[in-house]
This record gives sequence, C-alpha cells and structure tokens, in this order.
Amino acid sequence: MSKALIIIDMLNDFVDERGALFCGKDSTHIVPYIKILIEKYRKEGGVIIYACDAHRKDDEEFKRFKPHCIKGTWGAEILQDLEPEADDYIILKTRYSAFYGTNLEDILKKRDVDEVGIVGVCTSICVMDTVGGLANRDYDIKVFSRGIADFNNSAEKFAIQRMKDLYGAEIVS
Repeated sequence: MSKALIIIDMLNDFVDERGALFCGKDSTHIVPYIKILIEKYRKEGGVIIYACDAHRKDDEEFKRFKPHCIKGTWGAEILQDLEPEADDYIILKTRYSAFYGTNLEDILKKRDVDEVGIVGVCTSICVMDTVGGLANRDYDIKVFSRGIADFNNSAEKFAIQRMKDLYGAEIVS
C-alpha cells in the first residue's frame, strides 16, 4: 500500500493576484507549505497528483462562476513554484470533484494507494468535493489545514468540519 498527495487547483487563475478567480492572499501563503509536503511525499515514495481545472470556453460552470482556468491558457497552468516532475500525474477536471470524468480512481488503484493527503483551493468547493469522493471510496484521508485556502472564511470552517465529521478526514495542522 502507498500514499498519495493530491494538489487541487493550485493554478494561476486561483492563486495569482492577476487570476480570474483569485482566492486571496491566503492562497499564496500556502504555497511554501505545499512545496514542503510535495518533497516529503516524494522522499517517502508517495504518488503526487495534480488535479487541475481545465474548462472549455463555453463550460456550463460559467453560469455559476466567471470564466476561469480555460484549457490551454495561462490561468489554467500550475503555479511555477509547484511545477510537476516527470513521474507526477496531472488530472484535468471540469467539475468540482477530481473524480468526475477523470481517471483519478484508476491511478489510485493502479498505484495501490490506501491513504490520501489533500491540499489546495478552494476548501469549500473542489477540496471538499474531492474529499467526499475519497470517503465514498473508503480511503484514509488527511487534509492539511496549512495547505488549504478558500474565498470565504466561514465556508472554509464549515467545509473543514464537514470533512472531519461526515467524511472522516483527519485534519492535520
């Protein structure tokens, strides 16, 4: 069995001040911690997975949020400070959960993963929905609170409590 770290939506449109849906300064402050976790997981032989929004220009999600992370644009690129290595996985997603319409489940099974760590943005949306998907598949889940950020502090607090209480995630500070 092995461990995986899923890095959710650490993309220019969310984490760079010039991005279409900038999550605020909290999102920029989590980058150094995420770098540390990535190196830790790599040294321990863990699987590194980047789950990245990659929308079409006419995506239905843009009825709820302004256009962001359009596939092939600067906004959809992973932050330069968190650049993947050759052995890492990059999953392009079009919905909140990193499982929806992707091969994430296949990767986790293929790599015999039993424990998944989660970091990224936005806690109350893509992080929480992905954690729900992990819980529905019976993975041990660790959410690193120093490695998550959200647009809305009260929504983030709710999401953390929900991930802990409903999904059984361990919240690691």
